[in-house]
Amino acid sequence: MKLSNVCILLICHFASFIPFIIGTTAFNLTLPHQHPDPEAVAEDVKRQDLYIHLVLAHFMVLHHGRVNASLSRRNLLSIQEKDQCQTGNPIDDCWRCDPNWASNRQRLADCSIGFGQGSLGGRGGQIYVVTDSSDHNPANPTPGTLRYAVIQDQPLWIIFSSDMVIKLKHELIFNSYKTIDGRGANVHVTGNGCITLQYVTHIIIHNIHVHHCKPSGNTNIASSPTHVGRRGESDGDGISISGSQKIWIDHCSLSYCTDGLIDAILGSTAITISNSHFTHHNEVMLLGHNDKYLLDSGMQVTIAFNHFGVGLVQRMPRCRRGYIHVVNNDFTAWEMYAIGGSANPTINSQGNRYTAPADDNAKEVTKRVDTNEVEWADWNWRTDEDILVNGAFFVPSGAGLSAQYSKASSVEPRSARLITELTMNAGVFGDPRNCNSKIVKMNSSRKGIAKPRKGFKPWLLLWVASLFCDCFIWTAHDPDAHDPDADTAGPWARLDRSSAPYAASPTTYPLSH
Repeated sequence: MKLSNVCILLICHFASFIPFIIGTTAFNLTLPHQHPDPEAVAEDVKRQDLYIHLVLAHFMVLHHGRVNASLSRRNLLSIQEKDQCQTGNPIDDCWRCDPNWASNRQRLADCSIGFGQGSLGGRGGQIYVVTDSSDHNPANPTPGTLRYAVIQDQPLWIIFSSDMVIKLKHELIFNSYKTIDGRGANVHVTGNGCITLQYVTHIIIHNIHVHHCKPSGNTNIASSPTHVGRRGESDGDGISISGSQKIWIDHCSLSYCTDGLIDAILGSTAITISNSHFTHHNEVMLLGHNDKYLLDSGMQVTIAFNHFGVGLVQRMPRCRRGYIHVVNNDFTAWEMYAIGGSANPTINSQGNRYTAPADDNAKEVTKRVDTNEVEWADWNWRTDEDILVNGAFFVPSGAGLSAQYSKASSVEPRSARLITELTMNAGVFGDPRNCNSKIVKMNSSRKGIAKPRKGFKPWLLLWVASLFCDCFIWTAHDPDAHDPDADTAGPWARLDRSSAPYAASPTTYPLSH
């Protein structure tokens, strides 16, 4: 029997064990006492079938010599890399699987979801590189600083030349159409005032730390190149959103602020807060100015794929009026409650994992603030396919009909059984809790994005067998021998050349007044 035929039989023999391996893997990935996700299993089976067909096709090509075998190897490796990158998180899967993401940073704006979808940030504008971490004069900021960038009138996509800690002298007031893109650098915003989004639109804040923010004010601060105004004292929020819309906060790490980590008030709407990591804080997130402020009745906010971690007390979020979609988040503990509200907000909780604290008096996820049951019984609060752990319980209210939640539905929820995978990269890339998915920095000798570690893949058996048989077949027939475009360094050469340089986009700094 020819060697190539033996190889094909060997692959078929491996393939016969795939159903057993798939079944074992699927069951091991589920939480205790739960059935496996049938959709995930079905998708896994489809992937295994695809790999089997690709490998068999690969050997048929080698056997008959009809096309260049190196093309088959390249296709197999390409599909393998893409599968390893996918996490099921629609935001991350949108851009992180592109090894050349750094050459087209502004594509990130296409990846937003939820009520903040369509937030353009600085898309279409110039790239501005922050080279100076100082904040000496908030009324007349220095070119090259972050403050100088965010007050400009034109759209800007703002990146950072290196790691930096930006200690603010006073609150950082944004103009519209700005993106802060911290990918590739370790950026901390801290100090007095922190980030203020006041009556602006189209803002993206991505991949930065915001912490230890304190009240400040009673001073003059520039809010545009032509306007300097007197500011009263700020609250000490990490990110303060007032009267603004089309806001997307993604992959940020927030902690230790005087007031809230994120507050959205005074008619703000069309907001998505996603993939962020919240720790060490009392009043985490406030949505709504006060119970009597009617303009907040139309507020729509999506809170998705976040990790609410250690040292949190309450307000994750605390809602006044509006429509709030809390979807696929991981709440790992709280001291008082997780989700609270007053003034009849609509809260749609779907596909989250709520892990209650050890305190028997704090097991309830929900809290109606300063309201009696007769009043809140008609409020539309629901739990839909949430996982409740360690005695956690969610008290629903209202009609419970899906039609009542149409204005509080913004993205299709994933299964809560996938929460660990969906939120494993929450926060700034490279933080300890997601170090396996670190984005390589500008000055690194490696390029692109480090692939996250994955579990055992059954198709690896097929691929190893493929390489084993290739070694014998190539000795008799090397299809790359006369191919000037072949991967002369072998099938792994493509992986080393796949990433674009980090700062491929043009830079413009400083800008003229």
